[in-house]
Amino acid sequence: MGERPASNRATDFDVLIVGAGISGIGMAAHMKEKVPDHSFAIVERRENLGGTWDLFRYPGIRSDSDMHTLGFDFEPWRHEKSIADGPAILDYLERIVDERDIRRHIRFDHKVVAADWRGADARWHVTLETADGERKILTANWLYLGSGYYDYDEPYDPGFDFGAFEGQVIHPQFWREDLDYAGKNVVVIGSGATAVTIVPSMADKAAKVTMLQRTPTWMFSRPAKDGFANFLRKVLPEKLAYRITRFKNIKLQDIGFKRAREKPEKVKQFLHKKITKIMGKDYDLAPFTPPYNPWDQRLCLVPDDDLFEAIKSGKADVVTGQIKAFEEGGVRLADDQFLPADIVITATGLKLAVAGKIRLSMEGQPVDLAQRFYYKGCMFSNVPNLAVVFGYLNASWTLRADINSDYVCRVLDLTKRMGVDIAVPVLPENHGLEEDDIFDFSSGYIQRSKAIMPKNAVEYPWRLNQEYVLDRKRMASDPVDDGIMGFRRKGANARTEDEKLEAAE
Repeated sequence: MGERPASNRATDFDVLIVGAGISGIGMAAHMKEKVPDHSFAIVERRENLGGTWDLFRYPGIRSDSDMHTLGFDFEPWRHEKSIADGPAILDYLERIVDERDIRRHIRFDHKVVAADWRGADARWHVTLETADGERKILTANWLYLGSGYYDYDEPYDPGFDFGAFEGQVIHPQFWREDLDYAGKNVVVIGSGATAVTIVPSMADKAAKVTMLQRTPTWMFSRPAKDGFANFLRKVLPEKLAYRITRFKNIKLQDIGFKRAREKPEKVKQFLHKKITKIMGKDYDLAPFTPPYNPWDQRLCLVPDDDLFEAIKSGKADVVTGQIKAFEEGGVRLADDQFLPADIVITATGLKLAVAGKIRLSMEGQPVDLAQRFYYKGCMFSNVPNLAVVFGYLNASWTLRADINSDYVCRVLDLTKRMGVDIAVPVLPENHGLEEDDIFDFSSGYIQRSKAIMPKNAVEYPWRLNQEYVLDRKRMASDPVDDGIMGFRRKGANARTEDEKLEAAE
């Protein structure tokens, strides 16, 4: 085996990255390229990398946005399909950690439970728990949270009473890989990205798969393969082809989102027209006509029309209704319709979590991020040396991960050149900021989580924006030393500076 890598012995780092999913791996890759003289470690609570893409194992698991934008800005997506399945996304991440020598920096089975900032040594003192229950302390100048946006331990529970139902009940977050659904009747409760993926994927083996939705969702069908991207890859150098495709897809996402907000009726007609083209002009569009406008919630992607083809073949069905009761052999709806079921899959959504449920504190005093304002969608008011990734709702998660990683690398570089240890977005107590709704999305998982979300101001930079093109420009070109970010050294004047910060709060 040889000598263990130095990173596994070290206990103090310039940056401690929490999570070895898209956000954490992305930050490590940006650091390797942009601030290679800074030390880092990645701590991952699970035994594998990949985060969401390793956790979810349900049939058909795939991206719900194209991989030319869910992929990183520094690593071209090489697969033929741009709507990729979970294993292909994991392959992409595995290749990045191996080609960039990141794997040795990852400590698996290390769950972060608490982190306390101490100004005297300008360090986060981070408490971790290993898989066998051992407690460890690591220290780091910076804490970078790539811990995702949902609760890994428990999904959202809508409080169903399964009563007399004797079949199997499964939540996609905890999929049973030995589940045998061949020839069975399956009811999938939900109409979001997970349900829309599972229904056509199970339809080939199951007797019948019914998607039971309380409310319809706007569906957008597109080919799984991007013909334009695959053509460019044949005629242009790989990186250039990727950059052009990425630019095109970012632009189209942006245009589509803004058009839905400005001309919702036109977008409704466009989406319905695509469904009618597949299903025939006599098809009743009620199951795909939500009571809200497109992009008031995320649009659901249907690659290669797979959901519609499954319905057309008679192997799948969509039913809109309220559940009255779970009975022996199936589900009874409020209108008395009975859906036979051997298996019920509760694709009812995620439960959001902020900062990976880590207990944050400063000098031993608890920090409630719900009382702090976002700064540039990356840091928090009056919290030093802490960055987070919360991806876009109207575009790919990785777009935010890339610009936040790049920005933090710029901050790290500047603090090193200035000879300071601490960077903190300073917000005075009498700030007078006007608060804004953090998300103007009506999705259940968003609405349920508002109480735990950090604050959002109307004016930039004290907000989490949903405009990638604008954010990217600002994050890359606005000066790091913007008159808001405070810089200081640890040690002698740390106490008085911390007192000033407390006064600012």
